[in-house]
Amino acid sequence: MKPNITLAETKTPNGARMTLVEHDGNFCIRVNGQQLMHSAVSTSELKLGALGCARAAGKPAAKILIGGLGLGFTLKSVLQTVASDATVHVAELFPEIVEWNRTFMAGLNGASLADPRVKIIEGDVRALIERSAHAPYDAIVLDIDNGTTAMVAAANHDLYSPGGMRLIARALKPGGRATVWSAAPDPAIQVRLVKAGLIVQAVPAKLHENAKRAAYMIYVADKPEASAKPVTPKSNS
Repeated sequence: MKPNITLAETKTPNGARMTLVEHDGNFCIRVNGQQLMHSAVSTSELKLGALGCARAAGKPAAKILIGGLGLGFTLKSVLQTVASDATVHVAELFPEIVEWNRTFMAGLNGASLADPRVKIIEGDVRALIERSAHAPYDAIVLDIDNGTTAMVAAANHDLYSPGGMRLIARALKPGGRATVWSAAPDPAIQVRLVKAGLIVQAVPAKLHENAKRAAYMIYVADKPEASAKPVTPKSNS
């Protein structure tokens, strides 16, 4: 039986131990020993990116924001979906995770980081979203922490608060789309997205392609196109 090999580690803002573990060619990121993400179960991450960029797929010079690099599967999916002239910003809180993708996991999805469309922004995605109302995105794809249940940073709860959902809506262009990955159905998130003015659909996602049932949920939230200016009725007088 092949052993689990701890390749690297760091500390989260909560003081937890985050480790990169390799086993038989697969990679796993753990927090205090609990699995956060695993390269053998990437179906939902790939689906998140494809759904998130479906509207922007044929749009010239589309501008995309990914919240969370993780193991790179969502970025891989986004790059496969958008055009060659797109701009893809990837916000990642941990520079160590960026480095792990470039080194230990270079053969997994690390090559995506060298794509000329990609710009890595090390920092809090919520702060980036808050600054983006004046330069909005065509798509915002979020897989932060453990989805809507924070494991890594308590501050991530703010992103999924009603105020965070309003920030996401403001950071989208008219006709833009946000997708939010969740480890389980989260009706509160759906309600908050709707209250932020977005049209929302909950899409189940499987753990892996051959799974018999869906384990996760992806919330697809579309911003309506800009409304036409109302026509002032003519007076009959």
